Amino acid sequence: MRLQLTHKIIRPFLTLIAAAGLAFTGQNKLARDLGNVSPTSTVDVIVQFTRAPTATQHQKIRNKGGALKHDLWLIKSAHYSMPASALADLAADPDVVFVSPERLVRNTLDHVTATIGSNTAQVYGYDGRGVGVAVLDSGVSQPLDLRNRVVYNENFSAGQNSSDVEGHGTHVAGIVAGQGTFSNGRYHGVAPGANIVNLKVLDDTGGGTASSVIAGIQRAVQLKSQYNIRVINLSLGSPVSGSYQNDPLCQAVEQAWNAGIVVVVAAGNEGRSNSQGTLGYATITSPGNDPSVITVGAMNMKRTNDRSDDVMTTYSSKGPTAVDQILKPDLVAPGNQVVSVMPSGGSGLVTAYPANVVGARYFQLSGTSMAAPVVSGAVALMLQKDPWLTPDQIKARLMRTASKTFPYSTLVTDPTTGITYTLYYDAFTVGAGYLDVMAALNDTQLATGKASSPAVAFDSVNHTVSMVTGTGVVWGTGMVWGTASVSGTGLVWGTGLVWGTGTSPQATSLVWGTGLIWGTAQPQSEAARIGSNGEN
Repeated sequence: MRLQLTHKIIRPFLTLIAAAGLAFTGQNKLARDLGNVSPTSTVDVIVQFTRAPTATQHQKIRNKGGALKHDLWLIKSAHYSMPASALADLAADPDVVFVSPERLVRNTLDHVTATIGSNTAQVYGYDGRGVGVAVLDSGVSQPLDLRNRVVYNENFSAGQNSSDVEGHGTHVAGIVAGQGTFSNGRYHGVAPGANIVNLKVLDDTGGGTASSVIAGIQRAVQLKSQYNIRVINLSLGSPVSGSYQNDPLCQAVEQAWNAGIVVVVAAGNEGRSNSQGTLGYATITSPGNDPSVITVGAMNMKRTNDRSDDVMTTYSSKGPTAVDQILKPDLVAPGNQVVSVMPSGGSGLVTAYPANVVGARYFQLSGTSMAAPVVSGAVALMLQKDPWLTPDQIKARLMRTASKTFPYSTLVTDPTTGITYTLYYDAFTVGAGYLDVMAALNDTQLATGKASSPAVAFDSVNHTVSMVTGTGVVWGTGMVWGTASVSGTGLVWGTGLVWGTGTSPQATSLVWGTGLIWGTAQPQSEAARIGSNGEN
């Protein structure tokens, strides 16, 4: 099924990424970025097998000079260290599906709760009580704001223990379930009754590896029944290096989703990047590029409770996804200058940005890493109210009920650099809209199919862009992205043109560029990339 979206000027961009994506669709079992590895080196790889690896597969790797590091049974894989010279022989094994390098990942409330409506939800008794949210991050320390909410701790990272030295994971957990103990309730989380399962997958500097994150996801699946884990929050990401279908991290989040756990992922903070000539488009990070998960972009609340003055942040990564051209993000939520808990005694981020300290117990951060736990908290509220909802039904409700009232574009000037950015409120930027918790809680529709995010395709004959939804999915009427028709008028929601027709100055001013859309640089921590205070 195709839903037509007119946008003549998108053609060079989508033609480019369609052609570039062909490089990843061949029969080669080795990931593209393994081609740059010296044959005399030792390399860490994640090997996907046709079935969960056993002692037989592990011994085959040992016979090639390798060593087992992590058993990633959830995705029929394992993490090995082995000679690069043996990779070609490994790929020839019929039991091997795909071989990827071990990739690096990094971490990418008073106004928040009022803006999204969760304060009102708590008046009606919805605070996420009984719902477990697994926070896979730099660890979670337990200041009084969180001490009664953290029910399990485990460390999968290179850090010393499961506590949070950097401060990022504690901040994320506070956005979900902080009590506001030292602020008279002002800086409480979206779901202060939810339980936090602390699975530390990033080290004390906020860095980590894909295998550590996958190991954390495995544990969340194992502990699902014991702690009623219904949500996994991933405020982290890595540049997209190939199709989500071959990405081990994407395979892991899909398995968690299929196990009945809603996976919420930060979109990434590369929206300002024009290094590849795309003006920040096609910069969604992995695993936010996976169609199953809920991928979240960041809005700027302008430090008010009224959402009418809110604008999109310039740094929030935009779609479509590299290689697969999936329409992302799925929705947006507050993520700029969010105040939440900091570890007792401070943290690495507090040391780096002392001006961000609010009072004696709280800290301010900006990024899609902050927007993701806002949505995770909202999911906890929904599951407290309707615990039978499936991940796909949760995603469909959030997207269908998201506010779709946006301007056509806004101008945002960076107070530090003086650079002015033009932001367009198209579906690649804001997804299906702005999180509205009360609307989602009041929604009674039950999706009966998959809520996988659709791909987009360019029609070179008719010069149109279409959403390709496939069969058995919940999309198809346009109501998720808006009530207006999507069959060629360019009006998808609200009052503004989403894609434009190429006839207005605003539409034609959007230059898509011709560069490749993926890079090789690892992302920095979001605080370093965005700056200490986010945007005004």
